[in-house]
Amino acid sequence: MAPKTMVSNEVYLLPLKDDGSPDVPGGYIYLTPKSSAPITIRFEIEGTSSICRHGSLWVNIPKEGEEYRREKFREFRLEPDFNRTIEISIPIHGAGAFAFYTTYAPLPDLSEAISKTTTPTRTETYYIDVAPRLTLEERQMPLAALSIFSLISKFMGEYPSDWEKHLRGISERGYNMVHFTPLQQRGASNSPYSIYDQLAWDPECFPNGEADIKKLIISMENKHGLLGLTDVVWNHTAHNSQWIQEHPEVGYNVSTAPHLRSALELDTALLEFSSKLAENDLATTLTSVDELLKIMDGVKEKVIAKLQLWEYYVLDIERDADAAVKAWTEGDITFPEGGFGGSDFGGLETIKNSTPAQQAQFLLKCGILNKEQLGKRYHRRANPSIAAALLTAIYGRFEGDDSDSADRGATRSQLVKILDEVNLPLYQEYDKDVAEILEQVFNRVKYVRLDEHGPKLGPIDEKNPLIESYFTRLPKNSITAKHNQEDLALANNGWIWAANALVDNAGPLSKAYLRREVIVWGDCVKLRYGSKREDSPFLWDFMAKYTRLMAKYFTGFRIDNCHSTPIHVAEFLLDEARRVRPNLFICAELFTGSEEMDYIFVKRLGISSLIREAMQAWGTGELSRLVHRHGGRPIGSFEVDELTGADKSIPNGQTNGQVSGQPKREIIRKIKQTPVHALFMDCTHDNEVPAQKRDARDTLPNAALVSMCASATGSVMGYDEIYPKLVDLVHETRLYESPYSSKQVEVGGGEGGIGGIKKLLNQIHELMGKDGYDETHIHHEDQYITVHRVHPESRKGYFLIAHTAFPGYGNGNGGFNPVHLTGTKAQHLGSWMLEVDVSEKAKKEVLADKKKLRGLPSKVIDLPGVRMETKQDETVITVRDKFPPGSIALFETWIPSAEHASGLDTYVSSGAKEAFSKLDLVDLNFVLYRCEAEELDSSEGKDGVYDIPGHGKLVYAGLQGWWSVLKNIIRDNNLAHPLCQHLRNGQWPLDYIVGRLERISKKAGYERLSKPAAWLKDRFDAIRKIPSFLLPRYFGLVLRTAYQAAWNRGLDLMNENVRKGQWFLQSLAMVSVQQTGFVKSASLYPKKAVPSLAAGLPHFAVEWARCWGRDVFIAARGLFLGTGRYAECREHILAFSSVLKHGMIPNLLSSGNAPRYNSRDSIWFMLQTIQDYTKIVPNGLELLKEKIPRRFLPYDDTYFDSDDPRAYSKTSTLEDIIQEALQRHASGMSYREANAGPNLDMQMSSEGFQQDIKVDWTTGIIFGGNQANCGTWMDKMGESERAHSKGIPGTPRDGAAIEITGLHYSTLAWLAKLHQEGKYKYAGVSTSDPNRKVITFGDWAKLIKDNFERCYYVPLQSKDDKNYDVNPKIINRRGIYKDLYKSGKEYEDYQLRANFPIAMTVAPDLFDDAHALHALSLADKVLRGPTGMATLDPADLNYHPYYNNSEDSDNFATSKGRNYHQGPEWLWPTGFFLRALLKFDLKRRQGPEQKTEAFQQITRRLKGCKEAIVASEWAGLTELTNKNGEYCGDSSPTQAWSAGCLIDLYHDAAQYDVSQLSGSK
Repeated sequence: MAPKTMVSNEVYLLPLKDDGSPDVPGGYIYLTPKSSAPITIRFEIEGTSSICRHGSLWVNIPKEGEEYRREKFREFRLEPDFNRTIEISIPIHGAGAFAFYTTYAPLPDLSEAISKTTTPTRTETYYIDVAPRLTLEERQMPLAALSIFSLISKFMGEYPSDWEKHLRGISERGYNMVHFTPLQQRGASNSPYSIYDQLAWDPECFPNGEADIKKLIISMENKHGLLGLTDVVWNHTAHNSQWIQEHPEVGYNVSTAPHLRSALELDTALLEFSSKLAENDLATTLTSVDELLKIMDGVKEKVIAKLQLWEYYVLDIERDADAAVKAWTEGDITFPEGGFGGSDFGGLETIKNSTPAQQAQFLLKCGILNKEQLGKRYHRRANPSIAAALLTAIYGRFEGDDSDSADRGATRSQLVKILDEVNLPLYQEYDKDVAEILEQVFNRVKYVRLDEHGPKLGPIDEKNPLIESYFTRLPKNSITAKHNQEDLALANNGWIWAANALVDNAGPLSKAYLRREVIVWGDCVKLRYGSKREDSPFLWDFMAKYTRLMAKYFTGFRIDNCHSTPIHVAEFLLDEARRVRPNLFICAELFTGSEEMDYIFVKRLGISSLIREAMQAWGTGELSRLVHRHGGRPIGSFEVDELTGADKSIPNGQTNGQVSGQPKREIIRKIKQTPVHALFMDCTHDNEVPAQKRDARDTLPNAALVSMCASATGSVMGYDEIYPKLVDLVHETRLYESPYSSKQVEVGGGEGGIGGIKKLLNQIHELMGKDGYDETHIHHEDQYITVHRVHPESRKGYFLIAHTAFPGYGNGNGGFNPVHLTGTKAQHLGSWMLEVDVSEKAKKEVLADKKKLRGLPSKVIDLPGVRMETKQDETVITVRDKFPPGSIALFETWIPSAEHASGLDTYVSSGAKEAFSKLDLVDLNFVLYRCEAEELDSSEGKDGVYDIPGHGKLVYAGLQGWWSVLKNIIRDNNLAHPLCQHLRNGQWPLDYIVGRLERISKKAGYERLSKPAAWLKDRFDAIRKIPSFLLPRYFGLVLRTAYQAAWNRGLDLMNENVRKGQWFLQSLAMVSVQQTGFVKSASLYPKKAVPSLAAGLPHFAVEWARCWGRDVFIAARGLFLGTGRYAECREHILAFSSVLKHGMIPNLLSSGNAPRYNSRDSIWFMLQTIQDYTKIVPNGLELLKEKIPRRFLPYDDTYFDSDDPRAYSKTSTLEDIIQEALQRHASGMSYREANAGPNLDMQMSSEGFQQDIKVDWTTGIIFGGNQANCGTWMDKMGESERAHSKGIPGTPRDGAAIEITGLHYSTLAWLAKLHQEGKYKYAGVSTSDPNRKVITFGDWAKLIKDNFERCYYVPLQSKDDKNYDVNPKIINRRGIYKDLYKSGKEYEDYQLRANFPIAMTVAPDLFDDAHALHALSLADKVLRGPTGMATLDPADLNYHPYYNNSEDSDNFATSKGRNYHQGPEWLWPTGFFLRALLKFDLKRRQGPEQKTEAFQQITRRLKGCKEAIVASEWAGLTELTNKNGEYCGDSSPTQAWSAGCLIDLYHDAAQYDVSQLSGSK
């Protein structure tokens, strides 16, 4: 059987945010396919994102073989899944602008009442632009390889003879696409852009019509290797087009655009006035501004005053007063929504007592019809029924002429006063517009008649009237006779300075035609499409036919006046074109005035390139900026794409729409922030040439600089030939002449222009574009610009030195320092200078030719030009004596050290998976992490973390330390970062990384690290020889490859829930690797070295501070059981069980050497972890039979050192140890800590060392602690002598802490069940209660359950107080659970803290469901911060949310950080809070829809933690924050339990039947 072919699949990841918007930098999605194969867009949506609530993703990307329809969207249902990222992969086969949006029911706020389904909403539409796949001569032609040549077809001469000559010359110069101005039949003005018939070809050029065009295109592509690009003109037609006489409705006339009636009247009156200037004794040939001012006085008097244009603005008061009074008398009254304003009822009194001016304001706001647009005279009018409502408010209802109510006359008189006031601002609007009309007419006439830089039109006559008419008046003939004669005046097209491109300047919301703001094109009638086809069906169909005809023959379109083409029309017409030619290249000039507006057009239309022009630069510096903008990425840029091998399956199985059965090699690409691709022209067909605008010699350097850019480039006929001036495309009649059309074009110098050099430049440009040379370095130095463009992998490149020629540069060399190309070899391809005869005689001679358009006499001369010295590690290029403005030097470059048999990029990024494949998770702890203290500990104090000059120390010695810095450098391509500079200065980081791994791999237990060490050494050795400026890039490539291999190896070793889980869960899971490792000074045993779990880094990393009983067992369920690290969990359980004493485990383990027993809660967290272990781990109950050597003697409180013979002399099973813990608590304990005193704890008072723990057998609840110690997790002891807080705990929490009661109950219920099943040999315990000698676990649990709500709940209503053990005088908040029961300070019982959700999570059946949900909802509003839970109610007088451990002040509450747990927001309780919320929220919900909402409420509350772990250089979640998530400098930046408790949440979620969410079975 033949092997299957590997399919290379380009996948672009498109993550969507919670609001459905694309999570892409800049928001612009532009994808460039690298081959002819379809690309895949992979939407990634968090499984219970808000948009998954009744959510659907809608895309108009068609299936393979289906036709694209913009309005036809496919639906992909978003099936919720809390533990997964939804991935929807959709292949895109075509090019253009594809759209997507999502619909969903917005997530309501959390409420105790089940909310009804919210109204579905949809996001805005977002766009994915895909570049066209162009092919020429059977090879794909990337856009950056295009060299485009513009032609004005009417100057080409005879077809086919002259055309063929010119096309051959264009092709020989290395151009590969020709841009034609429109080839259609032209209108009366003879402008190519004033098209007479869009469906007819120019009869002079193409007598055989479409057959000639077909032959032309075949010849271009097959004979000359040229693609075709044409202008499409959609927004106007020639003023003499026959078809507009038949269809005047396609234009803007008084029927289709009644708002233009006033503009037409003004235009007609101005033309009439223009024809009578002589009659009015006004000048007809202007020689001065004074003469013009006299004309303007005539305009005011004879035109403006007579037209009475104000009637278009104001109300007809008599008409409107009569209508309103009639409506009032007839009861036709409409009261406006919201009344009349004012604070009284409906505003009636306010409006009644207002002045007429104030009443007019109301009418202006609510009661004027047609206010926003002009129409006929007196088009604006008062709404009679609303004016009648105003009269009713003032006078009451009309009750008849004979009644005592106000009569018609009085009300009408009052209304006339009001309407006069209404007209006042309307007259002001008119005055303002008239002033603008006069200003615009004056400025335009002055420009065209008097200004030096204007056209100086000469006499004012019928041919050239005073104004350029804004309207074409169609001829009266048999065709037009059938139309309404008023409709024969059609608005001409034009443009307006800085206009909003999305507003139709001839539309109803614009007064530009009346205000004379349009710079009009008199030969073009503006086309009126309306908002949909039905508004002008003939026009839409006719232009669609024209567009399809263009797409039939041309590879690309240049959209003429794109910015003034209605965007919905351009979308429709491009859709028509792409149906004919799916891979259509679209370019356009956009004069929108804003980059933001540019993006709207580009995104919606799928514009491939925006036309930009080098000739717009006014100096060398600006030209350098333009080249820099379009040049490409900086040299040495970081590689951001990821390559996924064939061995990795496509996520979540089969993806939508993809062919199965073939192995796939996925190239995963992140969508990068992309500027709009440019078509960068050295000069366009409608702008001045270098001989006019700069110095003719600049033709050569300007062209060379453009050719070096990593974008499509272009030129125009006449540029290479050095035409003396811009060719007038309307009035010019001569034909093109080019020396390159009549002879072979050879590379190099010669006479008659720069064509020989252009050939070389275009060849190089095409090669670089096809092969992906996309890195560039541009340097500007005085008159010089240098460009070095290279291939990012092979490092081959081309280097240009250009001496620009702007006016005043003279003939000297200018200042130019030697160029040092480090590590680079160069071959000189040539140096040339351009000489041009720009004498008046030469210009006159060229311009005097009546038949031919010719260039100035010119010569490109070979120069010795440059000196090139090749040294061992660099090439030095120096400009010689003669290198004047207009000179260039060109070199081919390569870097010998980057030449590698398999390609350096491929080599350094391959083989890592195998190299890291044998590592275990503890090995990975060393490879990836290790903070400074851990690193020093493992190296006898010799090695710490790496210190980057100018940046500081890395947080880890391992790869994560480097990656935390590098990921942002790579994302931002920040080559100026101190790390990049450090790498350019030397290779010390390479030595450090390899040396560290080589040293450790020689030590026992770490031998597996020798393979990664060897892999890194080999890759670093391969990049050591490359030039230092490239080292950051290759270092980044090696480092990222190694980091990802290590990270992926870590995930591979974890359970399926993590492996297939969301990125956030995976990031949390890797915290278990980060926090668990070998630390010599902090093993779990005195004499046996095993990995131990740190409480957090870097504060809790080594020695006694590393391993805390409470922290370990709060974190272990998530970090160990939730990730599948069962062995590590088992080891920690056995180790801490081995040191049980007083029925407790130590808070500080100190490797079992000096354990300290001062935490009352640690044992209960461990027992909960043992319970979880037995339920989660296969055969977990076997753990209970495990024999454990005891550090101390069972049931004996005697303390002795770890080297005492009694230590570890006895063994117990874990079952016995559990029983001992319960029995000791049941019997009660009273002991003083061993070694009590300042050496044990220098802050604690003597009373604090005393521990008393007992059970109240009336409730079964355990009590303990005193006001001088702090035996729960809120364990901050006062330390400030200055504030007199030393020895006084911030939060003693003596009595019965709610979480201990919950954990205790959970253990009892578990053991009772195990005993019942015969899996735990003990039935119960003996008690300290004389009335109850023994009690079973079941009875003890029941005792607690029967009393829990009574003891802990604070009722919402005081009437219920009698049912609960509460003191109403002390209650601060109701509807909560007490934090403590019967503590030493009664008010502390009633403080709202985030501890009750711990009890809810482990013992939900202790709680009344409704009470629990209310308490959780309250905590959600009051305690929950962006990431953590406030440790105290902000309404509490003891609330101090800013923790500063170094503060030593007089403040008793906060000095020395005593407020550690009095307000700051801790992250680990967030996990328990969300687990409890999910538990109780799901309990009350029915059906898939409601259950999904429960998960979505949780997802919404994880946002801050997700952002935090991404932002954290420690790659973890911090211990705590200050108020509202503010940074806390004294917090441990990555804490074990902060991550572990959120993994618990995901583990819980995984236990629910996910199929219930979608309703599927």
